[in-house]
Amino acid sequence: MLFEKLLRIRRTLAFRLTVWYAAIYTVSSLLAFLFFYLQIASILRERTDEELLDDIEEFSVLFGEKGIDEVKQTMILEAKEDGEKDVFYRLLSPDGKELGSSETFSWGELSVSQPALRQIANDPKPVFETLTIGERRHMARSVYALIGPGTILQIGMSLEDNDEFLAQFRQIFGATIALVMGLAGLLGWFMAKRALTNVEGVTQTARAISATDLEQRVPVTGQTEEIDRLATTFNDMLDRIQTLVTETKQMTENIAHDLRSPITRIRGMAEMALTTGKAIDDYEAAAATTIEDCDRLLEMINTMLYISQTEATADRLTTEEVDVTGMVRDACELFQPVAEDKGLDLVVEIGADLRVRGVLQGLQRMLANLIDNALNYTPSPGTVTVSVCGDEKLGIIAVKDTGIGISQEELPHIFRRFYRCDRSRSRPGTGLGLTLVEAIVHAHRGQIAVTSTPNVGTTFIVTLPCASPAS
Repeated sequence: MLFEKLLRIRRTLAFRLTVWYAAIYTVSSLLAFLFFYLQIASILRERTDEELLDDIEEFSVLFGEKGIDEVKQTMILEAKEDGEKDVFYRLLSPDGKELGSSETFSWGELSVSQPALRQIANDPKPVFETLTIGERRHMARSVYALIGPGTILQIGMSLEDNDEFLAQFRQIFGATIALVMGLAGLLGWFMAKRALTNVEGVTQTARAISATDLEQRVPVTGQTEEIDRLATTFNDMLDRIQTLVTETKQMTENIAHDLRSPITRIRGMAEMALTTGKAIDDYEAAAATTIEDCDRLLEMINTMLYISQTEATADRLTTEEVDVTGMVRDACELFQPVAEDKGLDLVVEIGADLRVRGVLQGLQRMLANLIDNALNYTPSPGTVTVSVCGDEKLGIIAVKDTGIGISQEELPHIFRRFYRCDRSRSRPGTGLGLTLVEAIVHAHRGQIAVTSTPNVGTTFIVTLPCASPAS
C-alpha cells in the first residue's frame, strides 16, 4: 500500500513541479557556487603573485645596495623564517646555472624552466609558473625575475594554504547546498500545492458532474488569471454539454413521438384487418396505409442520414458550377400548381445572374424545403416571394412569405433537429427540413438567416459565395 501511494504521488503534477522547483534552485545555487569559487581562487592566486613580486622587489633593492652575498644569506634566513617546506629561493645565471639557494631538500629535485629564462632574456619582466613537484600533494607558485646584472632570482611558494581555504569553502558549501535542496523541496511542494489548489476545485466539480449533476460550476475566484481562464473555459464547456444533453433528450422525445404515431397506426390497421376484414378491399386499404406510414418513416430516416452525411463531408464535396438563377426559376415553376391549389401567389424576382460552386441536387433540395415551408405555413390569400440578387462575391436567395410567422422565442431553435413550433405536432412534417437546409448551406460555405413577425410573415435569407461575378 505504501509503495502504491508513493508511486501515485510520484505521478502527480505537484510532485513534478516540486522536483522542477528544487532542481532549478539547486542548479542555480551550484552555478553561483562555481562563480564564487572561481572568483575566490583567482583572488588567492593574485594575492600569492603580489607577495612574490614584493619579495622580488625587496631582493632587487638588497642586491643593488649590498651585493649578491647578502642576498644569499637573506634567502637562507627568509626560508627558515617562513618555513623551508613552504618557500624556496634560488639564484640563477641567465643560462640556468644555480648560483645559490635556500634549503630545498623537502622540495625534491627542482628543474629550471628554460622557457622562462629565454622569456626574461627577451623581456626582463617577471615570469610566473604553477609547479607540480614530485610527491607533494599541493602545487606551488613560482616566479623568475631579474634582480641584477646577470642574476635571476626564482622564488617558489607552496599553495597549501590556498588549497586548504578552498577545501573548507567546498565543505561549507556542500553542507549548505544539502540544506538548500531540502528547503527548496519543501518550498516547491508548498508552492505547487498552493498553485494547484484551484485546479483541485475543477477536479471536484468534474467528479460531481460525473454523478449526472450538470448544474455544478467551477467557482471563478479572481485570484489567479490562468486558473480563472481554465475555470471559465470549463464552465463554458459544461454549458455546451448541458445544452447538448437537453437538446438530445428533447430530440429523443421527438423521435419517439414521431415513430410512435405511424407505428401505432400500422399496428392498428393490421389489427383491424385481421379482426374485422372480410373483403380483399379491407386488406388492400390496410396495406396502403402501412406503405404510406412506412414511406413517412423512411423519409425521416433518409433525411437524418442525409443531414449527417452532409455535415460529415462538408469539406469533401464534389462541386460543379450551378446556375442558381435558373434553379430558382425551375423550382418556382414546379411549385406553381401547389401554390394555385392553396390560393397563394408564388412570385419570382430575379435581380442577378448568379452562379455558385456546389452540388446541384443539394441546392435544389434546400430551395425546395424553403418554398414548401413557406407554402405550408401561409394561409390563403397570401404571397410567397422568391428573390435572387447579389454582387461579385456573394449571391443571395430570399424566400419571403406572408404566413403565420414565428415567435421570437422560437427563432433560436428552429434549425435544431426535430424541433417544431407546432408543439401539438398536428401539422405534417418531421422537424428536419430546416436542419437539412442549414446543413446544406454550411456545406457550401454559406450562411442562412431568418427574420419573422407573428401573423405578418417570415423571410429566410441564404447567402452563398459566387463562382463568377454577378451580372
